[in-house]
Amino acid sequence: MTRSDRNDATTRPRLLGAGEKLTPEEFSGLAGQVGGYPYVKIVLDRDESVLHFIDSADGMLHVRYIGCEILGMSIDELAGQLDSFNDGVYRNPDRRFYLGTLARHTRRATESGDEAETFLSLETVDVDTMSQDMLRFFYHRVREHIDPSLRLVLKPACHQQEVYLADIPESEIPRVLSHELYSAASFVPLNPGTAHGRLRVFRSEEEYRADPEPLEWHDIVVMPRVPEDIPRVSGIIHTEHTTPLSHINVMAAGWRIPNAVGIGAVDRIDRAALAGRWVNYRVEADGGDLLLEAAEPGETGGARPAPPADRVAVDRPDLAPTPVTALSELREGDHVRFGTKAANLGELTHLLQHGSPRWLGFYQVPRPPRADLLRYLARQLDLPEDTDEAELHAAAKLLVKEYAHVPRGIVLPFSLQQRFLDSSEQLREAVDRLAAALGGEAPRIEELCLDVQRLIRDTPLPDPIRTEIDRAVDRHLYGAPVQVVRSSSNAEDLAGFSAAGLYESVANVSGTDALLDAVREVWASLFSPRAVLLRRQAGIPLDHCRMAVIVQEQVGATVGGVLVTCNPLSPQDFRDVYLNISPRSVTDVVDGRGAPLQYLYNTMEGGSRTISLGTAATDLDTATKDVVRRLALISRLLQSHFSPDETYAAPVDIEWAIEGDQIALLQLRPFRTAG
Repeated sequence: MTRSDRNDATTRPRLLGAGEKLTPEEFSGLAGQVGGYPYVKIVLDRDESVLHFIDSADGMLHVRYIGCEILGMSIDELAGQLDSFNDGVYRNPDRRFYLGTLARHTRRATESGDEAETFLSLETVDVDTMSQDMLRFFYHRVREHIDPSLRLVLKPACHQQEVYLADIPESEIPRVLSHELYSAASFVPLNPGTAHGRLRVFRSEEEYRADPEPLEWHDIVVMPRVPEDIPRVSGIIHTEHTTPLSHINVMAAGWRIPNAVGIGAVDRIDRAALAGRWVNYRVEADGGDLLLEAAEPGETGGARPAPPADRVAVDRPDLAPTPVTALSELREGDHVRFGTKAANLGELTHLLQHGSPRWLGFYQVPRPPRADLLRYLARQLDLPEDTDEAELHAAAKLLVKEYAHVPRGIVLPFSLQQRFLDSSEQLREAVDRLAAALGGEAPRIEELCLDVQRLIRDTPLPDPIRTEIDRAVDRHLYGAPVQVVRSSSNAEDLAGFSAAGLYESVANVSGTDALLDAVREVWASLFSPRAVLLRRQAGIPLDHCRMAVIVQEQVGATVGGVLVTCNPLSPQDFRDVYLNISPRSVTDVVDGRGAPLQYLYNTMEGGSRTISLGTAATDLDTATKDVVRRLALISRLLQSHFSPDETYAAPVDIEWAIEGDQIALLQLRPFRTAG
């Protein structure tokens, strides 16, 4: 829509010259909504000494407004020179236009006596290369045109801007950091969707554990932080902040159920007397709050709707006799004998040594009007933008080989677990009883699962199996006094069934007896009541499921975490990699213990920002942030290799650990988004 099309004075852009100020009412008339915040896009035209406040309800991009509305370009003209145009408005130190966004925030009153406050934040985009002096100039010019009754703060859009602001007194430029706003947000949409179910409210995990009535599939659970061992439900509401990459939230995405953070949700539910009642629950990706309304249990006669009838496809395991094998000898296609997790680690080990012809895939794909993104990759690799593909490929290979590694390891195949199960008649009979119960409506499934698990833990390994494991450890893990023992099942990382956190891993294992106990513990986790019942609900037969075991050298780390090569909070964002980081361990991140630091790293134009500090007192130091930036770029290259098709769009989930400037890659698997 152009200015000539606009007739309503409240919807056309507001152009302010010297001495003119935007009022709160005008801000509201121009505002759009993003993430629950009203916002207005602005353009400062230095040549004309005019500040443009853009009607933002239709989401018009800054560059389109400048090109078409100010400069009179056609859409086709703008598209034909989009990259150079972007460079001119985001990277040119002598640029004519300064671009930003004003968002209105309301801070709630706190128990410590702080009053509620409404204020505006001014922010550029994360890839904007404004210098310290440019940021200072931009803030003060915008401040001149804002009604004095509205407090204006600067929100640094990336870590580099935070560095610039640190040298400017806060009395001159007040500021708010991204993680401060995130921690104060009352609503975070983790997974969009709708649900019809019974609302179950628990004010603490202890209250949930003590409740005698178990959760059922049709329940919508409300808790401070929903624990990862809940059964499948119809919806989730966390009343404290969490991360979208915790096991339970990854499971929720796989279940395709609505999931959100709703601070104060319990008070709202109490006021509406909804606890224990059936409700309609909706989470919208761009919504401002979770939506709850009372509903009838069923459309007629109070009948409840049928439970989900998902049927998840799983490849039957290959149980042909297979030796214990070094990780370095596996490839992606070995998943039918060793599980996806082990096969991917083997493939990774090979890639780090030999490279991949698919490294550049993500950057080679056309994104109209761009023919490809290779010039952006060249920037990230500190190469000239016109570097040819052969040089880019060589630089990518060198980056990965120099800084990333997979810890040494061996894998016990599915056939070894089967040999163990077949070695005990009592164990075979227990598994048969469980399989028979799963075929009917037997009420003793949990008891039968626990019986199988007990027998697995207590049954000695036959000498030939023990000897084979010992020899493989001696050959491939010599000099590694401490190991970590990980699960690798064929019944995980599936479309519609992620199994995140469902199976066991055992860390800090030392000595033969402890290692064999850990192996049995991982085997036993395949038969946990929760794993068996969730697989049954997904239509995965027990006799289709097997467990391989990864035994790896345990590496030291200063920080660890998990990343996904997408932004789970903004599915249309193809630039960013989302990272959760713990200064303690990867386990703290994925298990939801504490709250991790959360970051976004732009793997196209560059730039990074801290979304949340979690429970950390301070942010990471600059050197560690630089290693994490390198990790984000490496992860994008790995996404290209593991992509199932030539769109290179399928994100991956990577667990990792950093020590010094070295990155240990601990796990790689598909990241199943809700879509």
